[in-house]
Amino acid sequence: MTEQRPVWQAKAPLLTVITVLLLTLCLAWFVQYFKIDASAETLLTKDNKLYIQSQILNQRFSPNEFILLAYEPKQHDVFSEASYKDIQSLSEKLKTLPRVRSVMHILNVPLLSQMNQLDPNLDPKEWTWQTKQYDDQTMRKIFDQHPIFTDLLVNQKMSATSIQIVFKSDAQLSRIESQIIELDKKRLSGSFTDQDEEKVEQLKAQADPIKQKLNKEREREIEQIYEYADSVKENANIYLGGSYVLGHQLINIIRADLKLFGSAIGLAICVMLFVLFRSWRWVIIPIVCCATSVIMTMGLFGIFDLRTTVISSNFIALQLILTLAICVHLIVQYRQLANDDPDATQEQLVSQTLRDKVKPCFYAGITTSVGFGSLIFSGIQPVVSFGWMMIIAMFVSICLSLIFLPALLCLFKRSQKAEPGKFSQQFLKWVSNRTLNNSGKVIGVFAVLTFVAVIGLFRLSVENSFLNYFAEDTKAHQELTFIDQQFGGSTPFDIIIDVPPEFRKKDLAISAKAVQQLQVAQTILEQYPASGNATSVINFTELAMKLNQGQPLTEYELTAIYRLVDDNLRESLIGSYFSEEHQQLRLSSRVKDSTEGFNRKEYLESIRADLKANGIEEDQYQLSNLFVLYQDILQRLFNSQILTLGIVYVALLLVMWILFKRLSVAVVALVPNVICTLIILATMGFANIPLDLMTITIAAIAMGIAVDDTIHFVHHYLHGDATPEFAVKKAYFSVGYAMLFTTLIICVGFALLSFSDFVPSVLFGLLTALAMIVALVTDLTLLPALLTRFISTAEAHKSSQQSSAN
Repeated sequence: MTEQRPVWQAKAPLLTVITVLLLTLCLAWFVQYFKIDASAETLLTKDNKLYIQSQILNQRFSPNEFILLAYEPKQHDVFSEASYKDIQSLSEKLKTLPRVRSVMHILNVPLLSQMNQLDPNLDPKEWTWQTKQYDDQTMRKIFDQHPIFTDLLVNQKMSATSIQIVFKSDAQLSRIESQIIELDKKRLSGSFTDQDEEKVEQLKAQADPIKQKLNKEREREIEQIYEYADSVKENANIYLGGSYVLGHQLINIIRADLKLFGSAIGLAICVMLFVLFRSWRWVIIPIVCCATSVIMTMGLFGIFDLRTTVISSNFIALQLILTLAICVHLIVQYRQLANDDPDATQEQLVSQTLRDKVKPCFYAGITTSVGFGSLIFSGIQPVVSFGWMMIIAMFVSICLSLIFLPALLCLFKRSQKAEPGKFSQQFLKWVSNRTLNNSGKVIGVFAVLTFVAVIGLFRLSVENSFLNYFAEDTKAHQELTFIDQQFGGSTPFDIIIDVPPEFRKKDLAISAKAVQQLQVAQTILEQYPASGNATSVINFTELAMKLNQGQPLTEYELTAIYRLVDDNLRESLIGSYFSEEHQQLRLSSRVKDSTEGFNRKEYLESIRADLKANGIEEDQYQLSNLFVLYQDILQRLFNSQILTLGIVYVALLLVMWILFKRLSVAVVALVPNVICTLIILATMGFANIPLDLMTITIAAIAMGIAVDDTIHFVHHYLHGDATPEFAVKKAYFSVGYAMLFTTLIICVGFALLSFSDFVPSVLFGLLTALAMIVALVTDLTLLPALLTRFISTAEAHKSSQQSSAN
């Protein structure tokens, strides 16, 4: 007869459940502060040299924040009354947006090429279509291969035009950012102090609410622009472009995927749980645990202001995997104990399940955290944040699975005897027999696979194209592609050239030699198919030459015009391309992401080599802006992966050595995990899936997934009380079921991501499913083969006894 328990002890599970649910409700309140930030800035490293230099240059040349609205007539010509009417209508509506500073289009830009001669006292407004009312043929002739407006306001084919919407900057935010840049300059000289760091953090804290408000306003503005565009959609196709439009599209698609595929994956997991366990309790309990863990984690992220970026957008899916894996292992163990001991009470079964599984579950969580912890060493802030987010998520999953699930289970009646399905029994029987009878061949096969995987690693490439983040039939992809191909590229890329001292003259704003050097650089840049619109002082000298009856201006004439024209006109025309104070020339361009076979690393290396070959040394120029920053991040991520994977392997070896008490066991347990990671990366190499800002984390994910099953299998094996073969057989028909069930559930659920319009989500789903399958195969074949060959029965007993003693 079972001993009567005290009342408080009998009510402990209910009190635990109530406490967890109350804590979940409290944390749910902070979910409202959980933020998705998909802006381009979130993908940049804020304290490295290249980023600081780019910020300094941006401040110096003050490029405007703008959105490009492309207008492609369906039936009429660009230069026609119907187009002019639509452009003017859109322009008037766009000007009503509070933050809009100016709206530039073919009807209101100064058409200086129509002047008979250069006039320093010109009024630009006198030379627009709105003032002169040029006929359609004249307008076509003006914009045909225009040195400034082609690829900016009119495409090469003159089949589409654009409206450039320029926005006002926030004065308060600009002041704060200027102060941050001034302090960051000290990092470059090595004089940055702890006090400076503290001041920077204070300034960032001041700037953050302003940025958050500004980002929300940008979202509203973009939605409003789309509404305005709908008014002319019958006459023309409308496309929006710009970095903030890209961020808006990313946020929308991430939110949509979280809702749609989060629900679909949840439903698929419910169905699979019911099919495999054939009981509603085994659906309700793990789903409640998974939902609670996600709510708690999102609440914690809201409290600590950990924001989801493009890189960490799949954290919910990952947490579902981690929580579900622990839950399934506990459920399978409980059901086996219930089958083996029909007289045990519910409390006894739950207690024994915890005693058997608390150590492997805890250590599996630790090792998984180590896998994600490798991301902290990447040195890339958004990836570092993702690492910390997953460590927090893992901590929540472990605590809930080992505390909440047992308490929840105690509220249910004792489970009746239930045998696993025939398919799973037959599958594990077949795998175990083949593996144990052919352990040498299994090891040989994986040795060959490892060799092939190493070859695949050398095929890995590092690329990042936001254009390829969206499925080809999506509006986002169509917009980005149109802007990229028809209006001179999409990713900003600048070359900043320092005018050499020998080219400078006191009485000149800019010398002929400096212009010639800039002309060389622009010619080099424009020869590459991936180079889109390129604008610099050269474009204005070409326009000036047209106005000067085809004769180039002398350096003295250029200086005279530069200093005679109105300050505002000078700033609007060339202020973003020449700094007289710092004697720097800016060659501004945009890279065409849609260029077929584009290799970004080779592109930059070729430009550097060509500049050097033409007498422009590396200390005379800087490559800057988003294109260079993204490429720098990718290269540093790729290089850091070698280091971080090495750190992870060593850390996992140490953790498993502590757990299993034998170095030989730890080494054997590590091998399948290393091979799993290699196979996933090799598959990417052979499939030409590049490592980018999204897929770069897959190695850590694969490691985190694979190590869980390994620890459970080895832990059960070491507690065997007979020959290694018999111990392996027992592991197969205990934790093997949990491993098989977890893999089936997650693979079916995450295969649904292949229907997403967001390509990184598709790759994440497929690669995660592949990682699960590879982890299952290695742990059910290679791991048992290695254990039976290299870990003797005596070692197994010794490890088991030492582990139990501790």
